[in-house]
Amino acid sequence: MKSWRVALKEGQVIPASPLALSASGIWSEKYQRGLTRYYRASGAGGVAVGVHTTQFQIRQHGLLEPVLRSVAETLDEEGSTQSDMIRVAGICGKTSQAIQEAELARSLGYHLGLLSPAALRSESEEAILEHTREIADVIPVFGFYLQPAVGGRTFSVDYWRQLSEIPNVLAIKVAAFNRYQTIEVVRAVAESERRDLSIYTGNDDNIIVDLLTPFRLAGQTDPTWIVGGLLGQWAVWTKQAVSMLERIKTARQSEVLDFEWLAQNARLTEANRAIFDTANDFAGCIPGVNEILTRQGLLPSAACLDPSEVLSEGQAAELDKITGFGFDEDQFIRDHLAEWLRD
Repeated sequence: MKSWRVALKEGQVIPASPLALSASGIWSEKYQRGLTRYYRASGAGGVAVGVHTTQFQIRQHGLLEPVLRSVAETLDEEGSTQSDMIRVAGICGKTSQAIQEAELARSLGYHLGLLSPAALRSESEEAILEHTREIADVIPVFGFYLQPAVGGRTFSVDYWRQLSEIPNVLAIKVAAFNRYQTIEVVRAVAESERRDLSIYTGNDDNIIVDLLTPFRLAGQTDPTWIVGGLLGQWAVWTKQAVSMLERIKTARQSEVLDFEWLAQNARLTEANRAIFDTANDFAGCIPGVNEILTRQGLLPSAACLDPSEVLSEGQAAELDKITGFGFDEDQFIRDHLAEWLRD
């Protein structure tokens, strides 16, 4: 069995797991375990928990530890304690809180902490770098360029250069939803001395192009690749995502790009537009992901911890339109759902 570090470097599909809630807002461990079994059965290379798609509010509801533990135990039941799936725990808050969450994640067997910058968005870049160094002393860090629309901020290219030099930062998720900022991260990593640092796309609006682009920037001879993805979009249609990434890895070896990839990128971005509710500044993003999974039977409802967080007006109809886009896997789910939802 390959180590998680090798798998991380090769590039994997890492879905950002949602939170399984009943219609009345009660956490369902049965469905949380079922969802995790779905990700494993789909061939995902990892799973991220306690992140934006899981709802940051789980911390205020006392659900962070139970959810992290449930997912870890479910992965363990499917294989050995040295699971071949990469385990990523979301880490939030200022330094004292983040250290506590990092220690919890490490104690439960998580490999990396996806470090959210949201709580430090008004701090200096140097303060955030020092924050990262402290967390990296506890658990390997998955850096995170989070778009401002959902709590992130803009960083300089020098910030990413310095972040790339922190030894226990092993990957960076770029979810800037901005081509210029994405390229700045790629340049920073390419110019660093690190050869064990992986870039993952979090740009749900441009997944395929990110993964197919050989970033050969000014002054560089060898291309830098975004090797995999840690994505809210990949919380749905995960089996299709795994197949797609494998085909992309093969396509990278070709000198000729099949234009069908660009057509598929447009279709996936159009689907993401509906799921993430871009028409309403992402207001229905989490409910959109939950709704797809609910329609498939993988979640008991699309409910969120905040009862006011629901599908936007017209979003359900937009979700209806993307059915049959070629990413669906309903038969696969129907064939295995009872097994995944076993007690």
